[in-house]
Amino acid sequence: MLKIGTCGWGLRGGRSACFRQLEAIELQSTFYRPIPSKTLEKYRQEAPEGFEFVVKAWQAITHPVSSPTWRNAGKVPELGDPRGLGHLRPTPENFRAWDLILEECRLLGSRFLVIQTPPSFRCNEKTKSDMIAFLSKIERSSLTLGWEPRGEWNRHPNEISRICECLSLVHVVDPFRRLPAFESEVVYFRLHGVGGGETNYKYRYTDADLSKLASIVSSCPESKKIYTMFNNMSMGEDALRFRSIMQTLRSQRSIV
Repeated sequence: MLKIGTCGWGLRGGRSACFRQLEAIELQSTFYRPIPSKTLEKYRQEAPEGFEFVVKAWQAITHPVSSPTWRNAGKVPELGDPRGLGHLRPTPENFRAWDLILEECRLLGSRFLVIQTPPSFRCNEKTKSDMIAFLSKIERSSLTLGWEPRGEWNRHPNEISRICECLSLVHVVDPFRRLPAFESEVVYFRLHGVGGGETNYKYRYTDADLSKLASIVSSCPESKKIYTMFNNMSMGEDALRFRSIMQTLRSQRSIV
């Protein structure tokens, strides 16, 4: 099963356009601060049957309050000592933040949660120990957890694989930069543009790029669920172009 979507409301026309033309959306607002329950309930009520919401985990569990991303969050949450937030540490503050994230997923009927760790979350024994201690204790309900590591982790695919296997995580990747270090039943691609280091958000995918992506997706076993989520400035347009390419491929296969 293939789900094509955007990281944020990426189409002109906002939510209604996304609900009509896409299969999924990864909410970005949930990363910065908890979203009011009434807002999430409204999203779920407006969405058509089969539309899927993916939640990007609140930065409270991944990013220390010293991270520049908190500048866009407004007030630091009152979860206890702010110094206990971030880096997936098994602190009371992070566990409280997790409860709020889990409730957001419940209200949206989400099946998948993206946990993105910052470059400051370094690949060493302390962070690995903390990550395992935290993620092995949280309640997951029916959620599948995906992990998108940033920074030096990407130079250590064997360590990523070991952590993903230990914690039953999906390795979230940009397929134009790398493929998953660990094989799982779910594949989650986040597309950040080509070139320019780890991200190039201004990039507009070419037809050749999207044909290459179609080949990558088509090479995955049919039994897998595949999310292909565009996260660039032209995300909506690129997602629709990619959907058209995949529809054409399916039609050709059915004729054959």
